[in-house]
Amino acid sequence: MTTIDEFVTAACAELGLQPQEVDTALILDLAREVAHNTLRPAAPVSTYLLGLAVGKGGDATELAARLTALAQA
Repeated sequence: MTTIDEFVTAACAELGLQPQEVDTALILDLAREVAHNTLRPAAPVSTYLLGLAVGKGGDATELAARLTALAQA
């Protein structure tokens, strides 16, 4: 288990979430694309917005793709 996996597992325990529901690679890829194509501070904001949208029932993969495309535009 990597350090990030350990952190995600601990964070999920604190928040009452299931670690297997977290696609860490998807989140990191989105953050990287946004940071490199817009402003660095937009990376955590974009991942937070993704989380809000997924919490409302959105599909994480689809929404991350849309945010990535937005950042690359």
